[in-house]
Amino acid sequence: MKLAIITPNNTLYEGNDVKSVILPGNEGKFELLENHAPIIATLGEGEIIIRDNNTTEKIKIKNGLVECLKNEISILVEN
Repeated sequence: MKLAIITPNNTLYEGNDVKSVILPGNEGKFELLENHAPIIATLGEGEIIIRDNNTTEKIKIKNGLVECLKNEISILVEN
């Protein structure tokens, strides 16, 4: 999957081979995997956990918005 995490000021993460993304939704954590149904959701304070083939990366956020469409995930955050 393709993933971009941006703030109003810069890009925090860009990747093309992401296997899963765990997000801190306002109603609880949820995970996006390949071929996930289209979704737009608000995010609360917590960590975004990004897993690719070899690594796991964590990014702390205050809040944000995520859109997933056709294996492309776009996340706008305040951190």
